[in-house]
Amino acid sequence: MYRYSEFDRAFVHARAAQYRDQLRRHLEGSLGDDEFKPLRLQNGWYIQRHAPMLRVAVPYGALAARQLRALADIADRHDRGYAHFTTRQNVQFNWIELARSADVMDALAAVDMHGIQTSGNCVRNITTDALAGVAPDEIADPRPFCEILRQWSTLHPEFAFLPRKFKVSIGGAAEDRVAAGWYDIGMHLVRDAQGELGLRVLVGGGMGRTPMIGSVVREFLPYPQMLQYVEAILRVYNSYGRRDNIWKARIKILVRAEGQRFIDAVEREFASIVELDLGADALRITESQLEAMAQHFAPPAQPAHETAAQREQREQARTAAHAEPAYRRWLERNVQAHRLGDHRVVTLSLKRAGQAPGNATSRQMRQAAELAERFSRGELRVSHEQNLVLPWVREDELALLWQQAREAGMATPNIGLLGDIIACPGGDFCSLANARSLPVAEDITQRFQDLDELFDIGDLDLNISGCINSCGHHHSGHIGILGVDKDGSEWYQITLGGGDGSLRGGSAAPGRIIGASFAADEVADAVEAIVDVYRAQRREGERFIETARRLGPAPFAEAADAVRRSTARKVTA
Repeated sequence: MYRYSEFDRAFVHARAAQYRDQLRRHLEGSLGDDEFKPLRLQNGWYIQRHAPMLRVAVPYGALAARQLRALADIADRHDRGYAHFTTRQNVQFNWIELARSADVMDALAAVDMHGIQTSGNCVRNITTDALAGVAPDEIADPRPFCEILRQWSTLHPEFAFLPRKFKVSIGGAAEDRVAAGWYDIGMHLVRDAQGELGLRVLVGGGMGRTPMIGSVVREFLPYPQMLQYVEAILRVYNSYGRRDNIWKARIKILVRAEGQRFIDAVEREFASIVELDLGADALRITESQLEAMAQHFAPPAQPAHETAAQREQREQARTAAHAEPAYRRWLERNVQAHRLGDHRVVTLSLKRAGQAPGNATSRQMRQAAELAERFSRGELRVSHEQNLVLPWVREDELALLWQQAREAGMATPNIGLLGDIIACPGGDFCSLANARSLPVAEDITQRFQDLDELFDIGDLDLNISGCINSCGHHHSGHIGILGVDKDGSEWYQITLGGGDGSLRGGSAAPGRIIGASFAADEVADAVEAIVDVYRAQRREGERFIETARRLGPAPFAEAADAVRRSTARKVTA
């Protein structure tokens, strides 16, 4: 993980002190709502449906155990005992009183955390692969590039007031696990024929009202020029992006409208930046700079030598676990390969009946921190799927970890299955939402609890958003659910065939709407009808997304519509 310097630490503490003074003046009445609003937003504080919401930055999803414990303390002292992990690898709190917000900023700063640039029309939290640095298929570790870009973009004076918020992802593996096509800028580390390291650059992806997949603007950009090229893109966007219409302000609209002219403008701007930088190399990443940054992401130290008692506990756990089918299922779904042959990557599932997707109680956060210290060298990752990942687990400790994770309620073997639902907080919390996401997610979770059935269905991504802003990434779900408002009532559109670009998700593509909207109490029935079509029509070895794209939406729409007709008959009767 990146280790804060004295400058980093002083900067974050100074920002917290500055916010405390701004809050004091606001509460005293000398700083009005309009003046205070941009100041709180710059630190991650929103005003939502019922209370302020804080979004805490977790750069590229990396968390230390001590930081997770601090988040658990904030949940207990200032919130209602839980936190929410987002699709963009951040953490949110929903019930903190504004008057106590400065205390929370101080608590975050004490563990090298903050909410800077988690809101506003600026470069937001830069995301990456939850398996970064440990994946067997990794071409190069993307985290040093993420951190270089984070430091460069934080409080950048030219890009603090872009036409709209701006999101970047960087992947370093052969498989796209960062959904690069869905980002304003998505980049993949690649090597050319000579083995030189560079980046494949996509621009103009995004969800919302107009879902679009990013366009490739450079097949190979030498890595030293990453900041120069990103600056060129941002300059063009800042100059020509629309500011008269919030719904048409994202860079995807500019890219679609201008096409090749946009790319040409970026290349001209890039050429001028390169020419200016030749003398000072102000933006050019040198090999020594990259190597210095990479040292921050060296594998964490091995734990101290285990005692005889610990070794005996580990062996007893292994003997007991191998006799249990639940353990074998957990190995299949929650454990992944590691670049070190004697290690594995383990996902702690935050998805189960009775718990909102992505939520973790303070007790679970402390338990996860303990598991990270005992089994993963003190490090965790927040995944795009709203789970927690342990990246440094020894293979011979998997059984003991499974036992302890199961006791903590985080060992459900559902990763990548229908029970691993992605959902935004929706209308229960968000003032922008048209409908509630969490009750629908709970209905579906309750409907599909049988593990035999889930394993038979296999890989299936189901994503739910409470409004068109798409925080639940419904567009990229194999099955996507979108809450919509109809004359003051909550209804839900269902889309089919979306993907995020990963092998499991298929090629990046937005799902297609099937039929009219469904009432809340019809959604789980409609999902079950869609799944039944898949199970009846699939070919041997065929995953849901493959069947859905082969058959097209018609048979699934017909089955789902039958649910609506059945409900209508019952109402009429």
